[in-house]
Amino acid sequence: MDHLPVSVATLRRIATGAIVGTVAIGGVAVASAFGVPQAAGVGVAEAIGRAGFEVERVEVTGIDRMERLTVYAIALDQHSMAMPLVDLDKVRDRLLDYGWIADARVSRRLPDTLLVDIVERTPSAVWQNNQTLWLVDAEGVVLEQIALDEMPDLPLVIGPDANRQIAGLNELMKAAPALDPMLAGATWVGNRRWDLRFQSGEVLALPQGEKEAAAALVRFARMDGMDRLLGRGFVRFDMRDPAKFVVRVPRGMGRKPAANGEGADAPTAAERAEG
Repeated sequence: MDHLPVSVATLRRIATGAIVGTVAIGGVAVASAFGVPQAAGVGVAEAIGRAGFEVERVEVTGIDRMERLTVYAIALDQHSMAMPLVDLDKVRDRLLDYGWIADARVSRRLPDTLLVDIVERTPSAVWQNNQTLWLVDAEGVVLEQIALDEMPDLPLVIGPDANRQIAGLNELMKAAPALDPMLAGATWVGNRRWDLRFQSGEVLALPQGEKEAAAALVRFARMDGMDRLLGRGFVRFDMRDPAKFVVRVPRGMGRKPAANGEGADAPTAAERAEG
């Protein structure tokens, strides 16, 4: 006789559970139709649990960054560990309340295991608001609070509701892809426009409006490609007024020597303002 993949005892428990479970479902349905309390059905479900069909293990897949113990705690927070009484939809809903989790699938594997498959959100930026740092995804969903010394290598967005503007910021940077690797972060100003901060320290003030901001960014990228604006010691570029391009330089900067030894002034396209 060939060996079975499961023991005879387990098969008996499965068969017994299936029979008793069918009876229990039928009994609960009849009781509900007549308005009888479902305590009897719960009692049968508890009996099935005592027969070996109760949660003893939780298997979690899909986790890379978030705390695994959080998932275990939610999955095991049950009024009863009897398999028929575990509310899979409720477990899933509670998991989706957790910031890191974009989606979840919860199922049973008889006789004693809950399976939880997690789809994690991907961190996209660090959001600073009210002197507190939060890890957020591309949709602005808050994943968790982080300490200053735990900051990952991600753009820093600053300001109220700046987290909700990350998708727009990412779309804006597509207008000038050459500048994207140089971006250190951005500040959402007055809930209407961006100040971009570059890794070389400069700030670029953009106008409000998606089209206007994209056009200004393209213009700036073109000028940077021609005159190398970034990395030359300038403080701020102001493009809020489409008719002007204002460059703020450190006080006393004067003429900056070029690599070939000749003097190099601020960009000729710029209106220079000392700050």
